[in-house]
Amino acid sequence: MQIHSLAAAAMLGSFALAGAALAQQYPDRSVRVLVGLAPGGGTDSVARVITQKLSDVFGQSFIVDNRPSAGGNVAGELAARASPDGYTLLVATPTHVTNPSLYSNVRYDVIRDFTGVALIVNAQYYLSVSNAVPVTSIKELVAYAKTQPQRLSYASSGIGSANHLSGELFKTMAGIDMVHVPYKGGAPALSALISGEVQVSFTSGVVIPHSKAGRLKTLAVTGAKRTPLAPEIPTIAEAGVPGYEVTGWYGLVAPAKTPAAVITRLNAAINRALPELRERYANLGMDLGGGTAAEFDAHLKSERDKWARVVKISGAKVD
Repeated sequence: MQIHSLAAAAMLGSFALAGAALAQQYPDRSVRVLVGLAPGGGTDSVARVITQKLSDVFGQSFIVDNRPSAGGNVAGELAARASPDGYTLLVATPTHVTNPSLYSNVRYDVIRDFTGVALIVNAQYYLSVSNAVPVTSIKELVAYAKTQPQRLSYASSGIGSANHLSGELFKTMAGIDMVHVPYKGGAPALSALISGEVQVSFTSGVVIPHSKAGRLKTLAVTGAKRTPLAPEIPTIAEAGVPGYEVTGWYGLVAPAKTPAAVITRLNAAINRALPELRERYANLGMDLGGGTAAEFDAHLKSERDKWARVVKISGAKVD
């Protein structure tokens, strides 16, 4: 028995040494970072800021690979089926954990098939309207929508995206009806709002420069508190829909069974890099995340459960 125990201890020790060696060598080639939305939107912007920094830190390319299809499920499945070696990562957003509630054919488990790497940023969404909509506040928007049932449409970055569900929750809590128009990412959704193709949208902080330039009107933010990035903009809750609150987030996940040493190395690099990226993310309307991989795993589980309730309340379904 003692010999077996010694052998087991030796084996565990060898695994630990192998993991440490792997972490020291990682990465020794390019790393693919999958994004389930089109270039130019909030998710893509978050990905490009952190991948540029990781490329600098590690001396290897972290390459963004946009796969804007099926509400992010294509990117999710590619990541879930990838080799668990740290060379394929996925940018996770609330969409990552809502899709199982919205789609009946998701071919992976968002918790079992992935391991968290790090939370990168948190973000408020901004409820904005086209300049053609004759309102300047949330109360006016709700009143106008009630006189125009199904005449208003709102854009999102895709079916099941956080801004889609933000809109569905707003409709439910405000007692109004709007038509959802999904796009393949935040950039085309924002373009549609600016052009007047749609009248309403819940967007990331990339909308702020357009709002300040007068290309559209931003009425409120979705979080529980005003954002210091635009303190003049009220929350939806204080502006007319009490109790409304939605906060977005962006992070990195890896396929399950990716070596713990690799996850630890990536997590440490991201946490060291984030303070240097504060201003760049602030320009996107986002606050820094950070924390351990285990904390991000717990966050993913909590968000999955929360958004499942929102989906049920809204009645939103893709198939």
